[in-house]
Amino acid sequence: MRIDNIDFGEGLILAPMAGVTDIGFRDVCSSFGADATYSEMLSCRAMLHNPQKTALMTIYSPSEKIKIGQIFGHEPEIMTEALKSEYLKPYQIIDINMGCPAPKIIKNGEGSALMGNLPLASKIISSCVKNTDRPISVKFRLGINTDISLDFGRMCEEAGAKFVTLHARTAQQGYSGNADYEAIARLKSALKIPVIGNGDVVDRESYLKMKETGVDGVMIGRGSLGRPYVFSLIKGIDYDKDVMKMIKRHIDILRAHYEEDWLIKYMRKHLLWYMTGIKGSSEARAQVATSPSIQNSLKIIENLIKNQ
Repeated sequence: MRIDNIDFGEGLILAPMAGVTDIGFRDVCSSFGADATYSEMLSCRAMLHNPQKTALMTIYSPSEKIKIGQIFGHEPEIMTEALKSEYLKPYQIIDINMGCPAPKIIKNGEGSALMGNLPLASKIISSCVKNTDRPISVKFRLGINTDISLDFGRMCEEAGAKFVTLHARTAQQGYSGNADYEAIARLKSALKIPVIGNGDVVDRESYLKMKETGVDGVMIGRGSLGRPYVFSLIKGIDYDKDVMKMIKRHIDILRAHYEEDWLIKYMRKHLLWYMTGIKGSSEARAQVATSPSIQNSLKIIENLIKNQ
């Protein structure tokens, strides 16, 4: 997959996940073969009016191969102004989120709410395209509660998007049920621009099933949680299975940018994901969930692994 002069290689991409895809996690996933990574969702309004918050969300790792900045908003003027932000300069591609199902995002008329207002969505995309020399992409869902992905995808293409990503669930579904791969195949057949498929890819088998839709790239979200090596697994690349090395690399990168008090609380969810699949982890997971320090958490996990 190639977008302008940007070569995506095999097109295996780490999905943007709010509160999850921090610089450390993106670095680890990149080290295991992720061809491209996204920032967390960046509020265009916050970028202009609360830049301190945006600053930490836009730091990146040298390991990231293709960096995509994902923005969200509902005001074309604010969004095009945000494209000029210094914080977005490191990103080769800008993605517009039109699929987030979070209630607070929808309430503001952003994310998947824009799938209910095609004229506004089109204006946002075309305005962004006209105000940057970087490729603009759009990530969206099937619709709010019904499948309008073909109409929405065609609108994105006409408005100037260089590629689109479809998470084949409705906003109403959230993450329940199964992703509709037939809808992804229909969209790919209908558009001339590249289409990336997203939803339920967790291993080589599900990856091949997604590829049968004809997509140009495959995006992995929840399937990477605690399993950053899933990219190597899918590509058939040998990888170091040492979980503690993954965890420590993740933590060390975050420590360079964040305060320890924040890190202790933030890393708990990641540590619990890393522990998934380790035998006899129930008691240890409860201890990690309330651990007062990173050092204590690492000791708990190390002891658990030694006793396997």
